[in-house]
Amino acid sequence: MDHSAERLRYILLTAPDGDELATRVSEVLDEGYELYGSPAITIDTNQQLIVAQAVVLPPYAAGRYRRPGA
Repeated sequence: MDHSAERLRYILLTAPDGDELATRVSEVLDEGYELYGSPAITIDTNQQLIVAQAVVLPPYAAGRYRRPGA
């Protein structure tokens, strides 16, 4: 098995606003990822709001999903 073609097991998604992050999280949830922990909010050095959510691909799903183009 070519492990370079497998999806990442952990991803930290970030976005400048909640709506964009919600869209991105929804997309990866549809691909089999699950939420990992609570969302986080911070302000960067330019006073821009940044929101984040970690997601994980559970072991039972890791072999079924591949990166697009892999």
